[in-house]
Amino acid sequence: MSDFRAELLAAFAAEHREHLAAIREALAAEDGDGAVALEPAALREVFRRAHSLKGAARAVDLPGLEAVAHRVESLLAREMDAAAGGPARFAPATLALLHRGLDAIEASAAAMAAGAEAPPVEAVLAALDGAPEPPAAPPPPPSLPPRAPEEPAQAPAQPAAPGEGHLRVEAARVESLSAAMHGLKALIGRQDSTIAGLRGLEAELRALRRGWDGLRAALPADAALAPRLRGFDAALGEAVRHLAALSRQGRAMEDALDRAAATLQEEVEAIALVPAATVLGPLAAAAREMAREAGHEVTVRTEGLETQAERRVLQALKDPVLHLLRNAIGHGAPRNGQRAEIGLRVAATGGGLTVTVWDNGPGPDLASIEATAIRRGLLAPRAPGAAPPSADSLLALVFEPGFSTAAEVDRLSGRGMGLSVVAEAAVALHGGAALRRRAPVNGAGGAEVVIALPPSTGRRSLLLVEAGGQVLGLPGGNGLVTVGPLLRIDPAAIIAAEGRPVARLVLEGGEGLVPIASLAALLGRPEEPAPGPVQAVLLARGGARLALTVSALRDARSLVVTEVDAPGLDTALISGAALLEEQAVALVLRPDGLLDRGLREAARPGAPRPLAPAAPERRRHILVVDDSITTRTLERSILEAGGYRVSLAVDGVDALNSLREPGASVDLVLADVEMPAMDGFGLIEAIRADPHLAELPVILMTSRDSPGDVQRGMELGASAYLTKQGFDGQSLLATIGQLI
Repeated sequence: MSDFRAELLAAFAAEHREHLAAIREALAAEDGDGAVALEPAALREVFRRAHSLKGAARAVDLPGLEAVAHRVESLLAREMDAAAGGPARFAPATLALLHRGLDAIEASAAAMAAGAEAPPVEAVLAALDGAPEPPAAPPPPPSLPPRAPEEPAQAPAQPAAPGEGHLRVEAARVESLSAAMHGLKALIGRQDSTIAGLRGLEAELRALRRGWDGLRAALPADAALAPRLRGFDAALGEAVRHLAALSRQGRAMEDALDRAAATLQEEVEAIALVPAATVLGPLAAAAREMAREAGHEVTVRTEGLETQAERRVLQALKDPVLHLLRNAIGHGAPRNGQRAEIGLRVAATGGGLTVTVWDNGPGPDLASIEATAIRRGLLAPRAPGAAPPSADSLLALVFEPGFSTAAEVDRLSGRGMGLSVVAEAAVALHGGAALRRRAPVNGAGGAEVVIALPPSTGRRSLLLVEAGGQVLGLPGGNGLVTVGPLLRIDPAAIIAAEGRPVARLVLEGGEGLVPIASLAALLGRPEEPAPGPVQAVLLARGGARLALTVSALRDARSLVVTEVDAPGLDTALISGAALLEEQAVALVLRPDGLLDRGLREAARPGAPRPLAPAAPERRRHILVVDDSITTRTLERSILEAGGYRVSLAVDGVDALNSLREPGASVDLVLADVEMPAMDGFGLIEAIRADPHLAELPVILMTSRDSPGDVQRGMELGASAYLTKQGFDGQSLLATIGQLI
């Protein structure tokens, strides 16, 4: 077995275990009579994993395992259809069949890993189909056909140079090394403020020295004081020289660390990169086999598989790309006697990584997409004579979960899951996906789906802006959406068109009207009116444009972006968080999500709305107490989106000091339990013991959900006790609404 084949099978071994474990966990929550009920979201996740398992088996040429996964997928689809969007209930007999199928998949994978012959699966297939078991001795599974003549073979790997060796390292260790490197870069970046403070202190001390020199010259001569003045003068001069030397050393060290960190980053990123062919290459053979089984003659073309990318990124893209190839085969059927072609293209540019799957079929059917969207309630029916929605807005709808224009379900069909999976994978990697009409090539057009990802999934270039009283990070586009230029719009250039604000702007190609949306309003935060020109950032994708207004444009810098998972977070607009100076956090936004939501808001009819609505006379004031800066920031985001004014405290002592300040006016306290100095229980006791604060509502929100902790919190006087498990922002806002 070749090293390449062994690597593919090792990747499949890890992937199939993950899918099986997740499916079995979901099917394990039996009720009293042995049945299992799954909510729609859990059912979709189980179906997606079965669908991905089938595609992975096809990619490594395991037809028996693939067939079982297909039957499991079909059985899940039947239950999904019967549930009609509601909870699905699996009877014990159905559960037994599903577990039998999962056991057969596990047995086949184990035999493959041991180099043994896979056990027959016909009996399991018959059971899943509800048919009687066939006789024993099944025929051997078919093998993959030889490489199509129109696709040249990949060039063999070059042998290692004399003296050059190779070391196998687990991908997880490389990813951990990469994460540690990004953390180191973040720490080095945070020292910039220290160096800047040292420079400022040096300047202040030099100014103090100049002031002292002037003061000393003005003093009358005094022989008794002269020695002491000379001593002070010498000490002050020595302090200035010492601080200047420290400042120079700090600047030199800063430059050296920056150079060393940059070199380390390049080396670590180079280690983490592999050719796209190692992960995506086998999908071309899988696509040819899928086409032949469906009775299609399809030419599969690949480009750019030598492109280097992070292995974990390519692994995350494998299932979505297989879905896209399957859809391309189904939608790129031959017409007018022309041979069907599908393609997979990988490219690296200054803007990041793009993966494109295309076909030369008839292209997207906009009328069918619109009809499906209307039927599913995503679009309102058009009035007679009304213009159709724009092509961009219609093509964006195909990424909605469950959206499908397929007339029937077959082995090629993704049952509406494919493009939803594509969008979710792209968003998880801080990128985006788009369906486009393909430019005609040799007289044939077709369709293409582009997945565009940023250059790095860790460190990103961010434009820091201020909106709704918070600093936010706006990435510099992802290959689909461009961010910029920065705009200063004269209020006189803002007019109303069809009841919505638009700006008359001069851009490339001439003057035009561009919809305007407030970033604060899109995030559900109060806006702060500012005099003078309106500051905005232009977002563009194809022919769609949006002027996104902000309170201020702060800075542009490269920062480490970390994943963020918090209750109530709008993941359609927010992708992560970046650490700023003094432990401040900037939420990182999704340009594509902002563009889509802003254009949807701009398309809604209604009276013109001001860009900065008047603030209410008094907003309720909430004090958030938590020692985690990320939790504090995210809770503040949820509360401000709900219309509340928010203050922050890092522990119980800090909270009490804030509450007892003269003129303090707090309507409710939201506190964690586990905190240093004074925990949440101690804070409640202190509040209830203070006659001026005793009636103040206090909500405890913590991961400590034991009955004893809950009882203790309520006995101490907590107005409510919320646990973070299963928590969402709406439940918090509802609880607060009942208390104040």
